[in-house]
Amino acid sequence: MKIRPLPPMNSLIVFEAAARHLSFTKAADELNVTQGAISRQIRHLEEYLGKELFIRANRNIALTPTGLQYYQTIYSALLEVSQATAEIKKWQGEHQVTVVTTNAMAALWLLPKVATFQQNEGVDLRILTTENILDLHKMDCDLALFYSKAPPANMKVTPLFPEEVFPVCSPHYLAQFQGEITPDKIFGKSLLSLDESQKDWINWAEWFALVGYPMFKPKNRVNINNYPLLIQAAINGQGIALAWGSLVDDYLKSGALVRPVETVLRTQANFCMLEPTDRGVIPSSVKQFRNWLLEQLPGQVGQKGLN
Repeated sequence: MKIRPLPPMNSLIVFEAAARHLSFTKAADELNVTQGAISRQIRHLEEYLGKELFIRANRNIALTPTGLQYYQTIYSALLEVSQATAEIKKWQGEHQVTVVTTNAMAALWLLPKVATFQQNEGVDLRILTTENILDLHKMDCDLALFYSKAPPANMKVTPLFPEEVFPVCSPHYLAQFQGEITPDKIFGKSLLSLDESQKDWINWAEWFALVGYPMFKPKNRVNINNYPLLIQAAINGQGIALAWGSLVDDYLKSGALVRPVETVLRTQANFCMLEPTDRGVIPSSVKQFRNWLLEQLPGQVGQKGLN
C-alpha cells in the first residue's frame, strides 16, 4: 500500500533541527545552510500541513501545541530511520573487506583466486585499483597488495613473494626462430615494454644490465602502460615481455606463455601485503580474508592465523 500523505522530506529534517534547538539560527548552523533557507522550509511545511508549527515572537520561537505533537512524532520516526541506517552501515563495515591493489595484481594474481574465498558467505569483497602506492593514504582500505621497493610509512608490511623477473612469450612466437635460439635472436626482434611511467617496475635496460646481457636493440618495440595488457600482448604473439614470477604462473602452467631463456633476475624487493597501523579494532571479516590470502602463497609463506 502506498504511504500517503507524506510531507516534503527535506522540510522534516529542517523542522526537527529547528524544533530541537528552538532556533532557526542554530538549525541553519547544524545543517550548513542559511537562516533564510530554514525559514522557507518551515513555511513550506506549515503551508503543506495547513497549521502553524512555531510561535514567532521577535527573534525567539516556540512550538505551538500542534508543532510539539508533530515534533515528538517526527523525532521518533527519524530516530528509527537513523538507527536502522546505522545498523546497515555497521553490518557493511563488519562484513565488507576493501582491498587496494594494482591492475596487475588484481587481474593476474588476486581475481583468479577469489572464487575460493567467495565460498565464505556473508563477506563482501571490494577491490579498488591504483598504480600509485602513494594513493594509499587517500584511500580507505583494510588491506593493500603492492609490489614495492620502499613501502609507505604507517603500514604493517607482510612479504608475500619475492621479485623474480624473466622474459616470456607465446609458444607460437618462439616457434618462428630456427636453429639455435640465442639471446641476440630472441631479444633482437620485438620487445614489449611497460611504459616508463611505471617507475617501480624493472625495465628492459635494467634487466639486461643486472643479468649481464648486452643492451640489445630490437627491430620493433611496443610500449604499453598497463601490465595485464602487456602480458596479453605476449600471449597474442606480439613479442617478448618481462614477467614477474607468481603473476604469470597460471599462464606458464597452461602453456599460454613459455620462457625462451632460463635467465632469471632475483632482487631484494617483494610483493607485499600492507595493512594500515591506525585501524583500531580489526573486523573478523578482514582477519578471515587475510588468513585466506596467506594460504594462497607458495609454501604458505607469511604470518598466518591472525586473531
